Parts: sequence; C-alpha cells; structure tokens
Amino acid sequence: MRVMICGGGTGGHIYPALSVVDALSADRPDLDVLWVGTRGQTEERLVPRAGIRLHTIRGGPIVGVPLVTRLQNGAQLLWSLGSAFRLLRRFRPQVLFMTGGYVNVPVALAARLRRVPAAIYLPDIEPGAAIRFLSRFVDKVACTSDDSAVYFNAGITETTGYPVRAELRAAARKDKTAALAQFDLRPDRLTLFVFGGSRGAQSINRALMRILPALLTQYQVIHISGTLTWPEVEANAAQLPADLRAHYRPYAYLDDEMGPAFRAADLVVARGGASMLGECPAFGLPAILVPYPFAWRYQKVNADYLAARGAAIRLDDERMAAELLPTIQAILSDAARRVAMSTAAAALDQPDSAQRIGRLLTRLAEK
Repeated sequence: MRVMICGGGTGGHIYPALSVVDALSADRPDLDVLWVGTRGQTEERLVPRAGIRLHTIRGGPIVGVPLVTRLQNGAQLLWSLGSAFRLLRRFRPQVLFMTGGYVNVPVALAARLRRVPAAIYLPDIEPGAAIRFLSRFVDKVACTSDDSAVYFNAGITETTGYPVRAELRAAARKDKTAALAQFDLRPDRLTLFVFGGSRGAQSINRALMRILPALLTQYQVIHISGTLTWPEVEANAAQLPADLRAHYRPYAYLDDEMGPAFRAADLVVARGGASMLGECPAFGLPAILVPYPFAWRYQKVNADYLAARGAAIRLDDERMAAELLPTIQAILSDAARRVAMSTAAAALDQPDSAQRIGRLLTRLAEK
C-alpha cells in the first residue's frame, strides 16, 4: 500500500503520523511511505531518523506573520502546487494522510484534483481555520474526541483517539521504580514533571523557578525548560542549595527519555497542547494545564476537555505566578484526589488509536 503523508513544522504534526506509520507497518508488509514536508523544519530531523523517505517543498506560514511575509509564503505555496502534482504523479499514492501544517494546502489541492482519497487528523478538540478549510478536500477527518464532530459536515468525522508514540506506550508499561532510577530520583518522594515543549514556555519556567525552594523541600522535580530559556534555568539550578539541588533534574530537552519521565511522574505541569489529550491518559497522569495565551482557543479548549472529565486542572497563564504552588501542593498532598484524577485520565485512553487510523487509511486506499 502506497501512502503519502503530509505534515510538519512541529512535533505535534509529526509524532502522531509516525505512530500511524508504525501501526500500518505491523499490518502491511507492502507499505510504501513518502512524507512531504517543508525545508528547514523539524521533519527534516525526525522523519529520516524513522527510516521514512522525505521530500520537501517550499512554503511558510500565512497566519500570524506580517503581510509581506504572508504574500511571499503564499506565493511559495502556490508555486509548490506544481511540485505536489509532480510528486503525486511519480509516487501514485493510494491514499493521502495529513496531520497539519501549511505544507498540507498545495498537496491537498493536488490530491483532490487527481482523485486521491485523503484523510486529515485533528489532534485538538476544536479545529483551526486550516483544518476546517482542508476538510472540504478530504474523505475523512480522524478526531481525538467525539466532541469535534460538531465542527464538520455530518458523516465526515471518525473518532480514533490520539495516536501516542509506541515508545511512550512501552514506557507506560514499565516499572515506575526503574523510571525513577533512570533519573537518579528517590521512590519515597512524589515527582513533579514540568515541561512546555521543545522551545519551552518562558512563563512556566519562571513561575517554577520562583517556587522551587518550597517544592524541593518535600517533592522532586523533572523539568524540561526548552531551548530558549535553558541558560536562565541552568544558572538558577546552580544557585540552589545542595540539599535542594539533589531533588531537581533540569534539562533543555528530552527526546528518548520522555517516556521514562512521564512514567516517573505523579503530576504533570504543561501547556494545553493536543499531545496532552493522549499522553496524560496513556500514563494515567493528573495534570495542571496552562494554555498558551496567544494560541487562540485551542489549548484552552483542550485543557477544559480534560478538566471537565476530572483529569486535569486548568490554570490560566496570568494567574500562574500566584496559584501554581498552592495548586501543585493541593494535588500532591491529597492522595485520594490524585487517585481520582489518575483514574479519570486513564479512562480517556484509547490505546489502539494508531491502529484505528491505520484501518481508516486502508479502507480509503482500497475504495
């Protein structure tokens, strides 16, 4: 089966598709995948590392950028329509699978004109303008939750759940004591896991640094700062007293160790990105979610979805400085509350999500 995958720009667009490729590979030994991305983006590192062919075309964002940049990138995307046609003619995919990013637009249009069946995956609860636009050119929209169906035409959505990476699934099944040992942490202390994405969340990092002395007297912390504020975080860690520093594990970024970090944790503090809809349920982890204030509604809607089901607390960015410490303490000091939130998170897990999307793509390919 020949599958063309289109998506990139961020790990949130790349990792779900990689999970689907893994699931398809297990069922289809004849699988042939070509990934279409954009030059200079994250997919140039992650996709070849997964052993998948990558072809990049020109493009750039057309939302949230100055008018001149928007016009330049729009012209590049229009130019890339010809590249997309040539790729489709050469590869002859049986199905197109898109996961987001501006590179989808020329490929989706070309696939529609060549009558290639197509599906797009919506990781968030609420779709943005790009996915709503692209939904006109696809046969199916795979969704993380049933709640997304109201945003699309009747019959086009199929709820699949969030396809969590296979290595994270494997980590969720491993012994917690071993995960703690991997970070040289103690099994008799509760563990807080804080992160804000590969580049980081400055407001979360700074709020955490202010309260570290109070937290580390009782708990231990794994902290992924992201690359932007890592020098600041590293300098702050060096100034902590030795008895507190012993319980703090700061990193600029974790890749292969993300699974063990989740497994070691008793509580997560993070942004409200779509991955939280899959990863916290996969590990049965309660969360404090701080939506990025400039991401329109998406992260707030995601956080509210988990909060409404008892799996998370939403804490808005502007309240974080005052409320982060008492919110963390209220959860970590209440074992019954942690168990209830953990149970609620685990109830949302759909461990066969990648397989469901794989079956959807197979059906479309065989139409």
